[in-house]
Amino acid sequence: MRGRSGTASLVASPVLVGAVTVLIAMIAVFISYNANKGLPFVPTYDLKAELPSGAKLVKGNEIRSGGFRVGVVQSITPKAITTSGDQTKAVALVTLKLDKTVEPLGKDSKLRVRPLSALGLKYVELTPGKSKSTYTAGDTMPLKAASQPLDFEDLYGTFDRGTRPKVRAATEGFGDAFAGRGQSLNGAIHALNPFFKHLTPVMTNLAAKDTHLEEFFKQLGRASAQSAPVARTQAVLFTNMADTFAAISSDPAALQQTIEKSPPTEDVAIRSFRVQQPFLADFTDLSRRLRPAAAELPSALPKLNSAFKVGIPVLPRTVKLNERFGDVFDQLDDLMENPNTLLTLKDLRTALRVTRPAIEYIAPYQTVCNYPIYFLLGLGEHQSLVSPDGSGTVQNQGLKFVNQQQPNNYGTLNSSRNVDVKQGQKARGAKDAKGDPLHRLQAPLYSPAIDSQGNADCQRGQEGYLNGARASGARYGPGTLPNGDPSGGNAPNTDDNYPILSGGTFKTRQLGIKNLRDVP
Repeated sequence: MRGRSGTASLVASPVLVGAVTVLIAMIAVFISYNANKGLPFVPTYDLKAELPSGAKLVKGNEIRSGGFRVGVVQSITPKAITTSGDQTKAVALVTLKLDKTVEPLGKDSKLRVRPLSALGLKYVELTPGKSKSTYTAGDTMPLKAASQPLDFEDLYGTFDRGTRPKVRAATEGFGDAFAGRGQSLNGAIHALNPFFKHLTPVMTNLAAKDTHLEEFFKQLGRASAQSAPVARTQAVLFTNMADTFAAISSDPAALQQTIEKSPPTEDVAIRSFRVQQPFLADFTDLSRRLRPAAAELPSALPKLNSAFKVGIPVLPRTVKLNERFGDVFDQLDDLMENPNTLLTLKDLRTALRVTRPAIEYIAPYQTVCNYPIYFLLGLGEHQSLVSPDGSGTVQNQGLKFVNQQQPNNYGTLNSSRNVDVKQGQKARGAKDAKGDPLHRLQAPLYSPAIDSQGNADCQRGQEGYLNGARASGARYGPGTLPNGDPSGGNAPNTDDNYPILSGGTFKTRQLGIKNLRDVP
């Protein structure tokens, strides 16, 4: 009974109850006030991090990982760091008060400041890494571990006072366009289902590491930087495009018909593409084969340009040439239509067949022994001798005609010495009493060019001039011809075909011609 009365008296005391209530309320307010700084007497995992900027962070902002709160921002202070280019840069040094549940963090962990709401509240997003090397309490996460996202303020800042009304008008127009079209939107979404099925492998390839999609955005940024100097020109382009679209929208009926006819046109294009597929495959193969030629273009283009430079002025002149050729081709047509042409060609064939043996016989004399050239060269020199009156025909008029009475004449097959060379006189360098050179023709009349096997047997011009009698110091002594005439050792012409192969002439030996087969 006494214990019950003590408890009842404690509860019954209004002052004591009020004091306890006030104490509990003060403890609750204290705990809730310091909740953003972490609960008291709870161990934490404290780190520091360098951020590109404060990004409107304030003390007490949450730190989240995977959407869950894992800590708070304890403090934010400025810090100056030195970059790789020896330049000083200001960053924000943030003290992170983390729960023990995330300890330890790998050194490949990432930080990013993100908006918590559209009103400007921020939080720090923590992405834990997988590195075996970790941060200990008190370490500082470097600047490379943090990134700075685009804020809504930056996005909204692109809409200036003149753009905002137009954005509102565009939004209103899109709203009116979609109003009352729920069934059509549902049909469009249903029709997009196959598209997304085919889009999935495409996006998988794009997301693959080997695709290097990040390079695309880097290059896109560089392209944007390069196009920045021509931004005004592009603005004028868009202005002109606005005028074009205004002209298109001025005729809604025509625009409606165009939209209505677009699906059938696309169907026709799809069927056409199926037909074009073999052509495109062949064109792809052709392009692949043309790659070596395209690789040669850089070195060939200068020569081609030079050819074009020369050819372009000449090309207009080819018109008149072609007109003149027109008459030639007309004459050629008349010639081909003339029945005598065929007869002529037949006669020409007969003539070639008849003359072929003669050509085959005469050809070695030129191709192997070069006889006509030697003959024409001597003939020219012979006829070029100047007569006393300057007419140049003295040799033509003074030739001794062939007769059988004059000894050693041109018509004899066997002669004891050269024409006009006296008996016992050396043929080489022979001169008359006045000191003029004597005629020294020395050659068989019918000398051969080849033997029966086609070997070179060029005797004309290779006989030389044998010296005279032994008394003059010559090697050969006097002799007699078969007819009994004394030869005197003066290069007698006794036979039209020597029993040995004389070989080729000087020129043909230089060309390496030893047989008719060697003639190119």
